[in-house]
Amino acid sequence: MSKSFFTVIKELTQRPYKKKIRPVQRTPIDQEWDKPISFARIEEELSKSSDIIFRKFILRVKEEIPCVLGVVDGLVDKNILDAYVLRALMVEAVDDPLFQAMTFEHVLDGLLDLFTPTNEVKKISHLGEAIDAMLSGDAVLFLEEGQEAIVISARGWANRGVNVPLNESSIRGPKEGFNETLRTNTSLLRRRIKHPSLRLVSMKIGDLSKTDVVIAYIENMANMDVVSEVLRRLSRIQIDGIVSGDMLEELIEDHPYSPFPQVSNTERPDIVASDLLEGRVAIMVDGTPSALIVPVTLPIFMQVNDDYYQRAMIVIIVRTIRYWGAFIALLAPSLYIAVTTFHQEVLPTTLVLSIAANREAVPFSALGEALLMLLALEILQEGGLRLPKPIGQTIGIVGALIIGDAAVKAGLISPIMVIVIGLTAVSSYTIPYYDLAIAIRLIRVPLMILSGTMGFFGLGIGLYLTIIHLLGLRSFGTPYLSPIAPFKLRAFLQDTFVRAPWWASGDVPDLVDVHDTKSGRKK
Repeated sequence: MSKSFFTVIKELTQRPYKKKIRPVQRTPIDQEWDKPISFARIEEELSKSSDIIFRKFILRVKEEIPCVLGVVDGLVDKNILDAYVLRALMVEAVDDPLFQAMTFEHVLDGLLDLFTPTNEVKKISHLGEAIDAMLSGDAVLFLEEGQEAIVISARGWANRGVNVPLNESSIRGPKEGFNETLRTNTSLLRRRIKHPSLRLVSMKIGDLSKTDVVIAYIENMANMDVVSEVLRRLSRIQIDGIVSGDMLEELIEDHPYSPFPQVSNTERPDIVASDLLEGRVAIMVDGTPSALIVPVTLPIFMQVNDDYYQRAMIVIIVRTIRYWGAFIALLAPSLYIAVTTFHQEVLPTTLVLSIAANREAVPFSALGEALLMLLALEILQEGGLRLPKPIGQTIGIVGALIIGDAAVKAGLISPIMVIVIGLTAVSSYTIPYYDLAIAIRLIRVPLMILSGTMGFFGLGIGLYLTIIHLLGLRSFGTPYLSPIAPFKLRAFLQDTFVRAPWWASGDVPDLVDVHDTKSGRKK
């Protein structure tokens, strides 16, 4: 009993990318994946689905050869198939003497060279390759009695165009955002980095979903140890399917039980290009309109894209406001609880008397009062987030006004507590990254409890433990508080609390241990 209990605890606390690979439940077709192509077996496996189409016809060469074109309805461009594949094989090639001289043994090579005028064409010989190509949106030309086939690129499914990113608006920057089509996303990235050093490495993740994933980095700028670690962690993932790139974040992060995000994600190709130029690695997943960025540090989550399109002096002011907002969102309720409960002497007498008069009829302690208001605030935020956008905004504003006013009139909450919680809520909106804002909301509660039980001493303990936790975090080997700890002066002055002007910003920031290949030294 105890052994099984400790085994479960060990498995739960082990980092995801270090867990033992679970056994995969293999289906009969999985066991035949590397066998030679058999159209009869493919038809038997795929014809059970109504969206699979097999178009049978006869190639009239030196001998009549039965052929089949296999596609998935909805994933192919029918105009390409009709104009450049079926018409070329069934009409235009009939009178060609080279076509008429082909035999069964050489017909695929001849078709590959002469009669498939499309962009991407290749010959395959394994059963799994044929099935994977069809289900990925390509057309596959089979010979009914052969053990080889031709894959013809004819992908053409419906997709959302390149639109303005909804969650990362920009005042002065580009208005393009990723969409759900992986190849569109890589093209947006390639448009911004037109250099052969940009590497795009493809792999598939998911035993059933076979989701396409691309790892992007710039050779000679990215740390190859980080690139190798990203590839290693991704290759070890054993899961039935990936329906969103955000699932990968939980599977590859270093510290899964930390509330702080260790992988950044963005919908903007300009941000991805900028991160790659700083030596980081991007992970793009088919079907997800965003990219994951590793490694990251805490200051990155306090930066927004407009910081790099405004003048440096404006950015310094705005970032200062943003950091003050984060500190207020984290510490305001705890400071109020500690002062009103244990340390009234730090306030002017007039203010102490005012607070005492307002709280005279309140039946709760300052801690209970704050927890009650925060609970109401979190419920309103979550409710407004899940409702349709116009209704959600109305619920958030009207609900807060009505509940706050009613609670004060009923004597349940003091007016100053409404001010403190309102200031805390507004300040939390200055944190640009949603996952970091959630982390601060989580940490705020234990800090309030410690302040309500031990005053400034308890608040100090909570902050001390939080800083120790941050110092121990790593994102793919990079210290989470870099360049603050370990302190790196150039990177600190270049792009942390301030942003240096472009003419003074130098080369790559010293955040991810990038090696200078020209001089042989670390930057």
